[in-house]
Amino acid sequence: MAFEKVNQYFKQVGLESRVKQFDESSATVLEAAHALNCEPAHIAKTMSFLVDDQPILIVMAGDAKVDNRQFKQEFHKRPKMIHSDEVEHYIGHAPGGVCPFVTKDGVTTFLDDSLKRFEIVYPAAGDDHSAVELSLSELDEYTQAERWINVCKGWQDEAAED
Repeated sequence: MAFEKVNQYFKQVGLESRVKQFDESSATVLEAAHALNCEPAHIAKTMSFLVDDQPILIVMAGDAKVDNRQFKQEFHKRPKMIHSDEVEHYIGHAPGGVCPFVTKDGVTTFLDDSLKRFEIVYPAAGDDHSAVELSLSELDEYTQAERWINVCKGWQDEAAED
């Protein structure tokens, strides 16, 4: 059901050709990268957290990890991921297909700086067999993100090697 809603959303904005559906799983960064034939870093993984009992999403590069210190500095709370059994309840998408599009009311989305080194990224499209190809400006526009933040680690080392 979530895939259909996301697909309809992109149809309404004229980007339905960018939505990809796969026979194979794209539930993890590595599976999505394999399905798309791209580097894992280009997968825009969407992580779900609770901050003061409010759900937030952070979209980050596939090779990035949340840095607890930076998260606490940004949100004044330690990171508390939403338990996998509760993700769909809070966000509207099940684990493996969590994406920053067509979420439940009250979900705030943030984009992490780890994505800024790419022209094109691939977030999920509502289920564990899908993705959507977007430029960074399109990602920013169609997620209706609150703002760009810097709460991840691990990717700077990879970026320095390129």
